[in-house]
This record gives sequence, structure tokens and C-alpha cells, in this order.
Amino acid sequence: MIMNLFSSFDPTSNLNLSLNWMGTLIGLLIIPPMFWLIPSRINMMWIKMTTILHQEFKILIGVHKSQGSTLMFISLFSIILFNNFIGLFPYIFTSTSHMVLTFSLALPLWLSFMLYGWINNTIHMLAHLVPQGTPPVLMPFMVCIESISNIIRPGTLAIRLSANMIAGHLLMTLLGNTGPFLSLWMINILIITQLLLLTLETAVSMIQSYVFAVLSTLYSSEVN
Repeated sequence: MIMNLFSSFDPTSNLNLSLNWMGTLIGLLIIPPMFWLIPSRINMMWIKMTTILHQEFKILIGVHKSQGSTLMFISLFSIILFNNFIGLFPYIFTSTSHMVLTFSLALPLWLSFMLYGWINNTIHMLAHLVPQGTPPVLMPFMVCIESISNIIRPGTLAIRLSANMIAGHLLMTLLGNTGPFLSLWMINILIITQLLLLTLETAVSMIQSYVFAVLSTLYSSEVN
């Protein structure tokens, strides 16, 4: 039962090509009209949202260290938000529910931050392993704890995003499978419940993309 349930998240293959992953690139089709057509309300809303994100990320990174850095994190937020949101539509593959995508986003970011920090700010990175005010007796333990927490950061980023996306989809799948066995009165309640869950999943898709981008921004600010 569990194998069949989780198999709904497996990408299907046609002619030895995993065509479901092509849905990740559908967002590229939306970009050209946004710049060449007359700005619509959706376009103005998106520009307003990215401007707010730019101001917030600039504060997190540092005003004097954010030259062009916020563009990378806004792009990261945009691609995760699009893939989270498009996965809510029927028969569309949710790529962010797979560790292949989320870990591929988190690991290069974390690795680049670590390489930059240890090469350019070695003393700062070593000082960051021991929080200020730590007693000398606890310093070796704090170094181990901080090192472990630093190493597992890409894993926590990837697991947090994929787990939150797959949890709601699994719950909606479980409730939807009970539909043929329910009475007409219970089906009405089930439909209302599914609509509420869909609304919750829409909020989760936005919140998780924001959390991923903000945590990546905070991790980058620590190495400067």
C-alpha cells in the first residue's frame, strides 16, 4: 500500500525520457511576455513583490555587500515558488517534492558559501565555530556541535522543502482515495476538506519558497 501510495510521486518515463521534469522549465515561457507586453496587474504585482524581497534580502546580506546578490536569491525564490505552485494543478509533476531537485539547489549554494568563507574569511569562519561568551570547558563541544550543524545545513534545507510539499500531497491523495467508499453526505464534507487543504497547500508553497530563500540568504551573510 505504501509503495503504491508513494509511487504517485515517481516521474513517468516515455521513450526512456523523464518528460515530467520538463514541467520545471515551463516557467521560462512566462518570462518573455512579462517584458515585451504592456504591464498587466499580475506583472505589476510580481515587480512589487520582487522589490520588497530585494529590500529585505539587502538588509539580511548587508547594504554594502549585496551588489547583485539579491538577484540570485530572488531568482531562487521564483523558481521554487513556481514549481511549488504548479504542482498543485492536477496531472502536473511536483518536482520540488523530490530530493533530487531540492538537494541540487541546496548543496551548490552551501558549498559555494563554505568555499568563499574558508578561502577569504578563514579567521571569521573559525571564530564562528565558538559562540561569544562560551566557557573554555565547553569550547571543544561547541566546535563539534557548530561543525555538525553547519554540515547538515544543505540536508535540512532540502528535506524541509521536499517534506512539506510531499506531506500535503499525500494527505490529499489519502483523502481522495476514500471518495468511492463514502456516502453522498460525506462526499460533500470531503470536497470542502479538500478545498481547505488546497488553500493550505497554496500558502505552504509560498511560505516554503520564502523560507528556503531567506535561510540561504542568512547562510551567505554568515561567511562575510
